Amino acid sequence: MNKIYHLSTCDTCKRIIKQLGLPDNFTFQDIKSEPITVKQLEEMKKLSGSYESLFSRRAKLYKERNLAEEDLAEEDYKGFILEHYTFLKRPVIITGGKIFIGNSKKTVEAAAAAIAGS
Repeated sequence: MNKIYHLSTCDTCKRIIKQLGLPDNFTFQDIKSEPITVKQLEEMKKLSGSYESLFSRRAKLYKERNLAEEDLAEEDYKGFILEHYTFLKRPVIITGGKIFIGNSKKTVEAAAAAIAGS
């Protein structure tokens, strides 16, 4: 499966997608207009190892709800990600059975290498 979960209104996601020059065999899912499903999130968790690794602490709602003050468990992270798209760290790129989460330079470079090798 070659897929990217992104937000079409996010300039960082747009820049990364352009930078990667994703091949035609990639499926794009705008998580705002097409929310992720429980099954999709569970597939991402299986590849990443945890829901926490998929969770964005930069989300506006994270700050508004003072979630940093709470002791969140895996099920909490899962629930928040399913509740609102902004809680998913993005973009999430899946290719060659590997997952790349977020927009750090290192992550994007690793995703580019994996895409070039596939």
